[in-house]
Amino acid sequence: MSKLDETFSRIRSVERTGLVTYVTAGDPDLGRTGSILRTLDGAGADVLEVGVPFSDPLADGPVIQRASERARAGGTTLGATLKMVGDTRGALRAPVVIFSYANPILAMGSQTFAARARDAGVDGVLALDLPIEEAGDFRATMLDAGLDTIFLLSPTTSDARIKRAAELGRGFLYGISRLGVTGARTQLADGAEPMAARIRAQTQMPLALGFGVSTAEHVTAIGRWADAAVVGSAIVSVIEKSAGDATLESALAAYVQELTSGHEAP
Repeated sequence: MSKLDETFSRIRSVERTGLVTYVTAGDPDLGRTGSILRTLDGAGADVLEVGVPFSDPLADGPVIQRASERARAGGTTLGATLKMVGDTRGALRAPVVIFSYANPILAMGSQTFAARARDAGVDGVLALDLPIEEAGDFRATMLDAGLDTIFLLSPTTSDARIKRAAELGRGFLYGISRLGVTGARTQLADGAEPMAARIRAQTQMPLALGFGVSTAEHVTAIGRWADAAVVGSAIVSVIEKSAGDATLESALAAYVQELTSGHEAP
């Protein structure tokens, strides 16, 4: 059983809504990213997603695009991200997922990436623009290295592709609650519940729902339909606003604790 399997099994056993947090590696710098991950972990995040900055982040809204631009300007690469994770991993309780576009991984080489990610203590990989139909070899390479492959599902994903993603995927499935790019919203998308229902009809694999999640109320609502909520842009916004401030970590801890204040599943 992988660390992600253990985490979601524990979440289900205590009947609460899990929290997956996302940050962009190297924003504001790699040293601070390690501190941020330790803070999120200590504040109660169940899974830590670490985004690899990319030059053409097509699925990301302006908040995460700006984070990628800042990180790339500071010299953050996939290799540097893996080193940072390796340097930080021993201090973290939660599983770590590398969240990347396919291009940086393919440029490094899938086998080289898998070996370096394994050695860094990474638990799962989400290559968000890798088509399910072309993921077989990638998934096999990750599996050989002991890494869970996580797939992204959108409201336009067919039932057949949802089923295939569940067959190939491990750890959990990441459901996008609405079309469009990432970004915090004041209200959850109307399509979140039916999206979760469609996925549940195909598989009982753990499900995390994201895109637009920013409040404790959102997290509680998602707990009615899925195992965990994913919060990304709202956390990156806190980092953007307080990057040069010594109180950044305390602000992040307070925000995560607020998000988990309604942690009990409905």
